[in-house]
Amino acid sequence: MKRILYILLAGLALAACHHPEVSFTDFETFEVLSVSTAPLFQADGSLNPEVSVMEEPSIDDPADTKVLSTQVATIVRDMLGVVHSNDLLHIAGIYNGHDVDGTPLRQSGKVVLPATGPVKNMILVSHYTIGANYECPSETFPLEALLAAKGYAVVIADYIGFGVTSGRIHPYMHTESTARSVVDMALAVKPYLEHIGRKPESEEVYLFGYSQGGSTTLAVMDIIQDENLFPLKKVYAGGGPYDLAATFDVSMELNKTGIPCAIPMIVQGINEGEQLGLSMEDFFRSPLLENYDGWINSKLLTVKQINLKIGSEYLDRIMTDAGRDKHSTETARLYVALLANSVLSFTPTAPIYLFHSRNDQTVPFINALHAEEYFKGHDVKLDFGDYGQHAMGCVRFILTAYKDLP
Repeated sequence: MKRILYILLAGLALAACHHPEVSFTDFETFEVLSVSTAPLFQADGSLNPEVSVMEEPSIDDPADTKVLSTQVATIVRDMLGVVHSNDLLHIAGIYNGHDVDGTPLRQSGKVVLPATGPVKNMILVSHYTIGANYECPSETFPLEALLAAKGYAVVIADYIGFGVTSGRIHPYMHTESTARSVVDMALAVKPYLEHIGRKPESEEVYLFGYSQGGSTTLAVMDIIQDENLFPLKKVYAGGGPYDLAATFDVSMELNKTGIPCAIPMIVQGINEGEQLGLSMEDFFRSPLLENYDGWINSKLLTVKQINLKIGSEYLDRIMTDAGRDKHSTETARLYVALLANSVLSFTPTAPIYLFHSRNDQTVPFINALHAEEYFKGHDVKLDFGDYGQHAMGCVRFILTAYKDLP
């Protein structure tokens, strides 16, 4: 506790050096939990080891996370280009959000800014799939935060089920509640940035997300357009499961998934978000069924660790026969909810950059093809290529967006 208090006080003191007239903690819409500064690159030119990197989720992939981090560091140095501010200001806080049923719920997230200088725009980031609470944005140095090094305010919500709500089930892939978490945080952070003297130069916002975050980002776009909340500049969506029903169909046809933990997380998350009242016994076999809380809901294990616990990518070893049959009574109810949580259901009014690696074994490429077909005739730039597996695709996506941002 003393260490946390020391870090907080040190961060506040440092922040005060930049803005001595500002209190980082006294504001009604965004209650600050911690303030700190951290460099993107260290003095020797290496990437800060605290930067969080997506794990490759496949059980068959032998890549160690530390090895991947080294590769990422090399790619970042090679691709990053202009860095306006190496020192980034991290502000974790709590805001007033909404629960899955629309009732008020205090949630958490993080804002990352260049430590000094002007702020161009807000970038609302929807984060990718995580398993452990210590991986959530308010607890880490998210890789997406490097976008702040180009002069932007990066706003990243934890989502329900992480951060201050870690005791809750995460409504995984429930588009309305997850996207609403992102929107609610943006609405709280906007006046907060003005309050601390870091108001963005432009009212226009960017949206950004990969994997789960790619799908959520399109849902965020839908809400912002529908409710006329912010002027949108551009949307970056990568590697997302935009069509959940099609993803279900492909996975069941192949009897295989590249990310085993996503299957129980989707069933549970959609059940939670839609309040379907489904029983996991109708969907899953042992040992997963008996270990749901310890492996998934404890928020102690990463995606890779949960996948290794589940121990198989073959769905007939994880799921019941009825759970894999979309015509069975309970699975049919789930399937209808999957259809309802597809994000290919609105007309975009801002440019979209849509990225997907054809080699992605985690999120089936059919999602990108369906998005391409749905958005045909709109201002959408497609970037489909052989960019490696899911995690390496994430790195390329983030850095390509970085270079594209003005």
